[in-house]
Amino acid sequence: MPRGRYSLHDPHDHTPLADEHFHCAPGPSGWRYVSQLTAPSGDHSGSVDLTLDELGRPIRLELHAASWQVRGAALEGVTWVRTDPTGADATEGNVRANAFTGTSPAFLIATTRLLRLTPSAPATRVRLVSLTEPVLAPRTVDQSWALLKRETHGTDNGPLTVDEYQVTALDTGEQHAVHIAGDVVLAAPGIELEELESPPSVFG
Repeated sequence: MPRGRYSLHDPHDHTPLADEHFHCAPGPSGWRYVSQLTAPSGDHSGSVDLTLDELGRPIRLELHAASWQVRGAALEGVTWVRTDPTGADATEGNVRANAFTGTSPAFLIATTRLLRLTPSAPATRVRLVSLTEPVLAPRTVDQSWALLKRETHGTDNGPLTVDEYQVTALDTGEQHAVHIAGDVVLAAPGIELEELESPPSVFG
């Protein structure tokens, strides 16, 4: 069960946003990721609880940020309920999309589990509902993902396979690289892996 800490920052001006303390593991249903977020001030700023089924679909998502809450799942596309800080106003949403995305590294892992790309395969288009902090506002985005290369590196804990993805935002054409080993993001825009207590899980 990998556990560790990511630091999250603004990918444009590198302003620190939060530390995300996480643990994750494959399970009988698929894969689960749980994390707590801490603001640069040291205050608790949110949490992520995401469970995928064996096909990589989100069967349970619970996000908290700045007292806003979203609960969602794959249901006729993706469906969610967003609750305001007072708890009095809950808004339901549904979009014909494949999955959710957001600032947490969990969503990058989730997208790779959903797409199951191989290095020789062409780029694959995916529609996601992005839940943007601090108020978890939903926005539908279209991306293209391609697995550029897969390399195996020797480590003290045995071989480590690292996948390099190219992600393209289809509305702007902006491209960026994402490096993932198993169920841990090694590097991505706005994400740095600061600590890792145990090796990434290896998916079958």
